[in-house]
Amino acid sequence: MKRTISALALLAGLAPGLANADSTVRFWYHFDNPENPMGDLVAKFEAENPGIKIDAMNVPWNSYYDNLYTSIVGGNAPDAAMLKMFALPRLLEMEALEPLDDQIAAWDGKDDILPNLFDLTRAEDGKQYYLPVQYVALYLYYRADMFAELDLAPPQTCDEFRDAAIKLTRDTNDDGKIDTYGFGFRGGKSGHEHWGSFTLGATGVALDDTLTSDAGVAGTQFVIDLFQKDKVFPPSAPNDGFQEIIGAFKTGVTAMTIHHVGSSNDLVEVLGDKVAAVPVPECGGGRWTTFGDESTAVLSSASDKEAAWKWISFLSTEGNNALFNTATGQLPVTKSDAAAWQGHEPRFVEATQASLPFAHLLPASSNTPEFVNTVWPANMQRALLGQITALQMNEAIAKLFTAN
Repeated sequence: MKRTISALALLAGLAPGLANADSTVRFWYHFDNPENPMGDLVAKFEAENPGIKIDAMNVPWNSYYDNLYTSIVGGNAPDAAMLKMFALPRLLEMEALEPLDDQIAAWDGKDDILPNLFDLTRAEDGKQYYLPVQYVALYLYYRADMFAELDLAPPQTCDEFRDAAIKLTRDTNDDGKIDTYGFGFRGGKSGHEHWGSFTLGATGVALDDTLTSDAGVAGTQFVIDLFQKDKVFPPSAPNDGFQEIIGAFKTGVTAMTIHHVGSSNDLVEVLGDKVAAVPVPECGGGRWTTFGDESTAVLSSASDKEAAWKWISFLSTEGNNALFNTATGQLPVTKSDAAAWQGHEPRFVEATQASLPFAHLLPASSNTPEFVNTVWPANMQRALLGQITALQMNEAIAKLFTAN
């Protein structure tokens, strides 16, 4: 009988309630935090779901999507994975995802998910391929002690930001060398989130041909000038990634940077009340920041799709979602966990909430992964080093998003 049910479950795909006996779900995720609770989550799930084993692999972020796309093409994709919205169009083109609408409709936990998260993560075809598991919005971290020392207020506009960054860039030990820079800019992958805060808030500017407008070019030129003329970024900025910008901020090499609530606990552990946060500055008539989404999904090649669904829905259920987010340092997606959340100090949660009105997802375009992984970092690095102009950089991005 077990073999018959197993065969029917395989044929039924994601038919609710049917999972193969003795299934193994291969799950890919990425946690920077060395204190990883995944083992506890796996043990709890396996105890509640006899016959389903979870093979969870923590894949480094810098190579996460390269490895994922390669595994799909090579026929060795995981059964389920953590995913961001920018990857959705490409994954749909690859026919790599299973729709989850029927499973979500029948799921007891659906009403506990925070409002609008399903709307934000819905595909353009109207289907739900992603199940939200965490979220953030990026904001400006600043060294409150350094600002107080120079009697500076947190910047509300780009002009105030530039003024503060220039004053904060200084030789603090009188050895003739700059040892503190105003801002830690992320020139490597995912640094588009920094650039976007200075460029995409401008009135009428978006990730399309409006980037080549005077306002769009001015935003990119503002970033270039901060590095080349004002010299308020560390010299390493064109290549700096997450570890570099956070490390520099902790040690006082930089006085400001942009990231999300996921870094707050680590920063507080080192800096205490010396670290504070505000929304990103208004630049060119508006503000723009990244809505940091993260969801899970079932891959279409999964050998037991119902088992994979059981696992990802487990991660987005009260209690489990809170534990998951203690590792990622982001915010839970369940109403029940959010109401009792004590994972971050209130000032950082408040900065997140204050940033939501102008937080945005990247375009639902198959070109977005190329923008994130290749086009933006390559062109930003060249622009910072004076190899191309701000206009040329913006033209390359606009061409990517307006190509037929």
